Amino acid sequence: MQNILLAAASIGWFFNAAAVEPIVPVQHEFILHNFTTESGVTLPEAKVVYGTYGTLNAAGDNAVLLPSHYMATLTGYDFLIGPGKALDPSKLFLITTELFGNGRSSSPSNTPEPFHGPRFPLMTVRDNINAEYQLLAALKVPHLRSVIGFSMGAQQAFQWAVSYPDFMDGIVATSGTAKTYGHGIVRLEGQIAAITADSSFNNGDYTAPPEKGLEAFAVVWTGWLFSQEWWRREMWRIDAPADITLAKVIQNFRTDFIPGADANDLILQMRTWQTHDVGGTAPFHGDVEAALKSIKVPVLYMPSETDLYFPVSDAKYEAAFIPNVTFAPIPSLWGHPAGAAASPEDGEFLNQHMAAFLHATEHYDAAQHK
Repeated sequence: MQNILLAAASIGWFFNAAAVEPIVPVQHEFILHNFTTESGVTLPEAKVVYGTYGTLNAAGDNAVLLPSHYMATLTGYDFLIGPGKALDPSKLFLITTELFGNGRSSSPSNTPEPFHGPRFPLMTVRDNINAEYQLLAALKVPHLRSVIGFSMGAQQAFQWAVSYPDFMDGIVATSGTAKTYGHGIVRLEGQIAAITADSSFNNGDYTAPPEKGLEAFAVVWTGWLFSQEWWRREMWRIDAPADITLAKVIQNFRTDFIPGADANDLILQMRTWQTHDVGGTAPFHGDVEAALKSIKVPVLYMPSETDLYFPVSDAKYEAAFIPNVTFAPIPSLWGHPAGAAASPEDGEFLNQHMAAFLHATEHYDAAQHK
């Protein structure tokens, strides 16, 4: 997702309001042997690319997990990391993980046969967080201060709170929900169809990128990215060159949306997104309300008021079932990317609320708050 927002940078505006250079994480790879997915497929090796900032303290109680969002890399949370921000690596040990299917962690594009391309198995959000749990065990992290996620990262944060309810002091979810509801599934199916309608896609066994399909996908996705009001007010002109036009904005997203992304990878992560539902976790049998009621730790729930991907009404519905929730919608016209600090105001709102939440939930004991 930060690649999506970086595409916007080339037309003059940028989602990250920080004027200083971001802190660069140390990049690592974690290999899981004989990793079995929820669908029953066993990969001989599954790779998770991840980054670290700071150092785990002697008590092992200063770690924060930041799972990635759609097609993002380990640097997708720069807007939260650094001195004066919610997450200071001089005090915290930060782990940023990359979702399966982003082209760097195990993906259709980088996995050999018999799992290459369209034969790569579905990876659910639960598959991803189970891999992350094994990573944390390898890093000797016994407990997390928080799981913080934007978009598909928020999906993972909710799944963490349901699957491993005592493993963290709290979670933060921005621009993402605990389940993908029908409208979101249909939206994603339309974006998948834009790719697969290109005859060169060839059921995923293409010999060259299906360029027309990828461009169609990008334009469709762009129409959902920001709010209607953002487009009406022509906020794409903010900090843009004087000769910017709507046609140039559309063309920029058409050709530079997620540069170099593989079509099968894009589809794999959309399937992950579509199938997300914490209610599918045992023992809830598809009951998302029961799953939400089971969350033991405090939740800072921060939907964007104008998100078209994850409508604030969906978030409000879910918040009613979470026992200990702080519901703080982001007052922004920037739509979905508001949850990743699309504007300076968004960034200030996010950092202030998260810093206060982390302070309030430090050493939260879920067992004492049942």
